[in-house]
Amino acid sequence: MGVETFVPSTQLITLTDSAVSHFESKLKDKPGQLIRLATKVSGCTGYAYVLDFADKAEADDEIVAITPTLNVAVAADSAELLRNTEIDYVHEGVNGIIKYNNPNVVDECGCGESFNIG
Repeated sequence: MGVETFVPSTQLITLTDSAVSHFESKLKDKPGQLIRLATKVSGCTGYAYVLDFADKAEADDEIVAITPTLNVAVAADSAELLRNTEIDYVHEGVNGIIKYNNPNVVDECGCGESFNIG
């Protein structure tokens, strides 16, 4: 028997090592749960990110296998807005913050809560 190598999907989004560690620790006592990423029309610039824990993906979500224990479901209606986005988890002072490095964004509001795609 050979050793299987897990190859994560990088077609839609990626997560930094810090984000992977953060989400895996949040899900360690919740087997079967995943992260669900979507967008909604909001804010002064156009769209806002919506990141939740979910028991299952929606029927038309695209599933991105990040690691053998971490999957991210990306809402179908948000996929083109999020394509090639890197999700990071950074410490700013005493707070941990999720950052979205989205190459599709052409404008962000001053508070960083909403964005626009050109």
